[in-house]
Amino acid sequence: MHNLKAPGINRRVWALTTLLMTTIVSAMVSATALAQLPDENTDGWSLRKETDNIRVFTIDQPASSFQAFKAEAVLDVPIENLMAVMVNPKSCVEWVHNCSESYAFGDGSFHDRYAYSVNNMPWPVTDRDYVIRIRTRGDQATGEIVMDLNAIPDGREKESDYVRVDKSDTLYRFIPEGDRTRMIWVQHTNPNGSIPGWLVNTLLVDIPIRSIEQLERVARRDRYQNHELVYDDGKLKDVVPETQ
Repeated sequence: MHNLKAPGINRRVWALTTLLMTTIVSAMVSATALAQLPDENTDGWSLRKETDNIRVFTIDQPASSFQAFKAEAVLDVPIENLMAVMVNPKSCVEWVHNCSESYAFGDGSFHDRYAYSVNNMPWPVTDRDYVIRIRTRGDQATGEIVMDLNAIPDGREKESDYVRVDKSDTLYRFIPEGDRTRMIWVQHTNPNGSIPGWLVNTLLVDIPIRSIEQLERVARRDRYQNHELVYDDGKLKDVVPETQ
């Protein structure tokens, strides 16, 4: 009796084992796909420069001649102001150093949207353009807001005047501290084309410092005042002007 049932039992065990292994592999693939940036707290970050309220670190990246950077800062503006800047699809030009053009395109929402931008590069290097997917999430209990920006180079037709960046991953983390905001910015970009790694790596320190300093100034402008965060069931839904 037991021998006659064994093949059926083995088939069920094999099916369950296959399903389990497929699930594990899928989870590993998903984790790998999301792990585009070095962890903020990993060992190996080297402090490159420090100002009154900004610190910039860099770290080597596997199989890349271009380093990743991490900037930590405390901005003297509330998180609502900063998010009002960040949801403006054209704000890149206002605060990101060397960003010369930026706008939203395609269908999207507050949580998942798309943007196109152009960055000026030092002569004689050709300017770079980016097609970016932007995902935003926030938790009302902690007040923390996280934005993930990832390059999708085939997201729209290439422009002949620029070199399309094919790999760029960025994380912005905003943590409210009363009327101030702690910002953590982690980024790794492969600018594509014939550009030496040493040149890009020399720019990594000044770009986040200049950008964050400008972001603080921009967030104080009248157009970004008096905004509020809208939550639904504890999750960030939108950033809107305060109702009078």
